[in-house]
Amino acid sequence: MANLVVHFEIHATEPQRLVDYYTALFGWRFTQFGDAPYWMIDTGEGAVGNVDGRAGHGINGGLTQRQGPRPEPGAPVNGANFVVGVDDVEASFASGIELGGTVASPLEDMEGVGRGGYLLDPDGNLFGMLSPVMSDGTVAMGG
Repeated sequence: MANLVVHFEIHATEPQRLVDYYTALFGWRFTQFGDAPYWMIDTGEGAVGNVDGRAGHGINGGLTQRQGPRPEPGAPVNGANFVVGVDDVEASFASGIELGGTVASPLEDMEGVGRGGYLLDPDGNLFGMLSPVMSDGTVAMGG
């Protein structure tokens, strides 16, 4: 399992706000780690920690109390972001906006990859959504 991404973290100014956002958007489950301002994120049945660590599945993560100011609107990414594979990118993207996210990069077809775009969550963190199904209904080669 060398060199595979096995965990991600989201930094939150108001952790409960992002717990609620990602729970509503993706159905992720959050469990606080003791009394620490840290929540383990269970992304679902296909995550590596839930299926014997086999490659090709999703990963789980964590949400932690931000240790400084949140990103300013329009600021460059300072860190890393994550992309979530979804079945219906149009509906998921719209839901992400309805729940309080804002468009960072609109949905677009990417030849050989699929259809995807990026949102900013309610705390200004950049994340993407991607589906292998293009806007014309064809499946990208990478899908």
